[in-house]
Amino acid sequence: MDLFATLLIGVLLGGLYGAIGLGLSLSFGIMRLINLAHGDLIVLSAYFCLALVGAAPVSPLAGMLVVLPIMFAVGLALQRAVIGRTLGQGVLPPLMVTFGLSVILQNVLLLVFTPDARTLPSPLAAARLEVTSWLALPAVYVVDCAAAWVVLGLLTLLLSRTALGRALRATSDDPEVAQLLGIDPRRVHAVAAALATALAGVAGILLGTTFTFYPSTGPSTLLVAFEAVVIGGLGSLTGTLLGGTLLGVAQLLGGHLYGPSAALIAGHAVFLAVLLLRPQGLFPRTAL
Repeated sequence: MDLFATLLIGVLLGGLYGAIGLGLSLSFGIMRLINLAHGDLIVLSAYFCLALVGAAPVSPLAGMLVVLPIMFAVGLALQRAVIGRTLGQGVLPPLMVTFGLSVILQNVLLLVFTPDARTLPSPLAAARLEVTSWLALPAVYVVDCAAAWVVLGLLTLLLSRTALGRALRATSDDPEVAQLLGIDPRRVHAVAAALATALAGVAGILLGTTFTFYPSTGPSTLLVAFEAVVIGGLGSLTGTLLGGTLLGVAQLLGGHLYGPSAALIAGHAVFLAVLLLRPQGLFPRTAL
């Protein structure tokens, strides 16, 4: 029974990992951009929510309604002012620019919020969902996983049922043909970057209510996102969530069998195995 509970909690934790990777997957799927500042944008949204919760008596989930538009605007501004200028110039310039953004964000957060550990206050943090007499699940993990799948569903509807979604998919498939059809790839890329940053905002609030975070948490968060995206298949949104699920299960199973110190190693081992045996990922993208 302990093993079953471990696997189930791993699935729930994997939902959070998948949510962390969704924005990175969207950026790569549409712009072929690996945003090295993605983890720091996630942490930035957690600090935005922390400041909001400190200023007004609202819960972190309610604060998401305020934080997400802010993160959308941040993503739009970064794309137009910095990142967009490097697209189409090869692989290295976007990597260097987003790496610089990562360093700047970490230092700004360190200056403003100090290096102290923070967490977003939530009544879910200590709550447990009693499934049976022998199985109790952390309520915050349940909310994280449910939120991740809801976000994926909404994003899928946006991409498949709206004019904006068709423009995003057309630009992803072939920017030159999309331009011939009257679609401006620069505007589409700006919207895609804003959406990806808003997704980072969702992930940041979920992360902040689940774990403690620091100004330097961004790189480790980026690693989780990158592993979930690669395991699932580059550019595949559903694959990212499933890849995050596999990563979460691997970590908790490794910790259950070999001790807590083996949890992260087990996740990295699964990532490496997928990279070696199936480098395109387990669920490669057929269409965005």
